[in-house]
Amino acid sequence: MRLLSGLLRSFIKRGRMRVIDVDGGAHEFGSGTDGPTVTIRLHDKKLYRSLFLNPELAAGEAYMDGTLTMEEGSTCYDFMFLFSINRAPLGAHPVQGLLRKGWKAMRRRQQKNSVERAKAQARHHYDLSTELYRLFLDDGLNYSCAYYTSADDTLEAAQHAKLTHLVAKLDLEPDMDVLEIGGGWGALAIRMAEAGARVTSLNVSPEQVKIAEERVRAAGLEDRVTFVLKDYREFEGRFDRVISVGMMEHVGIGHLDAYFGKIRDCLTETGYAVIHSIGRMTPPGTTGPFIRKYIFPGGYVPALSEVFASTERLGLWVCDAEILRLHYYYTIRDWRQRFEDKRSEAAALYDEAFCRMWEFYLCAVELGFLHGSNMVFQLLVSKERDAVPIVRDFIVDNERKLNGES
Repeated sequence: MRLLSGLLRSFIKRGRMRVIDVDGGAHEFGSGTDGPTVTIRLHDKKLYRSLFLNPELAAGEAYMDGTLTMEEGSTCYDFMFLFSINRAPLGAHPVQGLLRKGWKAMRRRQQKNSVERAKAQARHHYDLSTELYRLFLDDGLNYSCAYYTSADDTLEAAQHAKLTHLVAKLDLEPDMDVLEIGGGWGALAIRMAEAGARVTSLNVSPEQVKIAEERVRAAGLEDRVTFVLKDYREFEGRFDRVISVGMMEHVGIGHLDAYFGKIRDCLTETGYAVIHSIGRMTPPGTTGPFIRKYIFPGGYVPALSEVFASTERLGLWVCDAEILRLHYYYTIRDWRQRFEDKRSEAAALYDEAFCRMWEFYLCAVELGFLHGSNMVFQLLVSKERDAVPIVRDFIVDNERKLNGES
């Protein structure tokens, strides 16, 4: 406990953490000001060492298996909030600094994404029961950042606005051919088809494709939308537009050139692509160990410097860039609250350990968008400099048309 106490004392500066050890002893860390007071109890002496060596992974695993519990009314969100507002000093600790250097040195090996490995890693997350996702997503099953005009927007309104915003950026004309890389459960494909496009949607998750095809048939658009169960690297074709939402995060370190190269190869000379992805406003880094191990194996949130370096190498024009800073925070806030409300139903689908894992994940990513370096960017990229209108007024004009406004 002495080593763990030293670590906690060095980085808990805001708020207060009360730790009840295995023998019932209480230890307090932090000023108690400018943050919440959180009480946790440790039920296994092995945690003293594992939490000291790798707190981000060990805390999540201990919460999952019940050897770390929240006490005195504290919640997982409170615990993660306290951690997030004290995160910067943690990296300055000598042991934690070495750990992060090791992660960075190993990041390419840890996150290699061959075609078959990428498929397996995507299915790890997206082939979970669709009923789980129905518990906390909107009716359209949109599992990416929504577009909030106000923090008080409903999730449904914000996801509808996101689809409108993306379709407006595509500037579609009747019967344009659109390639979607990463199709989810089909909401965007349906929206593009309703706008007059012919859509080819790539996806490596059989579970998602099954549901997406059912939804397309229900909408009467099966002659407009085709789903292809392939990795983007396995596909060939030429399209007026390419769109990819929430997919670049799964490409992995070292594969951005392959991703943008495929987009370039699939575009007509006068076409362009709309890319929507989580990014970081800091220099290149690593994926947190808990997320990497349990949630998104192979996933990596790129820095803008990495993205633009790739488009530069491939000779692509970045014709427009929009940064959504708090939109994903609001989105995940709504997901987390809905998941908490339906927790018993999630436990009936899986079990309590799974629920704690999912709770830890949602809290972590929500706070990463509130206190961390994460944001979302939307890019328009093309092979020709004039493929996109020279002023971005067309986006607002198209949004008004799509919303039935004059």
